Amino acid sequence: MTNQTINEFQNLMKILYEERDRERGIEKSLMWLQTEVGELFEAFLKNNKKVLEEEVADVLAWLCSICNLFDINLNNAAWKKYPSQCPKCNMNPCSCVF
Repeated sequence: MTNQTINEFQNLMKILYEERDRERGIEKSLMWLQTEVGELFEAFLKNNKKVLEEEVADVLAWLCSICNLFDINLNNAAWKKYPSQCPKCNMNPCSCVF
């Protein structure tokens, strides 16, 4: 296992795939992300942890690629929205009633 950060992973996706992602475009890249989320759900339904781990990684990779296309730092965006507390009730743990 590695101890690398989300920033490093996002940068890796940029190095590996940015040219191809830009050629594909944002709309098609978003469709790929949607496909990967569907595959994640299928793995969940089959209760297959090995495949779940692979699909989670694929979802993260596509999300990083899309963030690169939008010039969004995923790490910063996540911590800005979720600064150690729920963004709706401002509690940790969340006390929202759904």
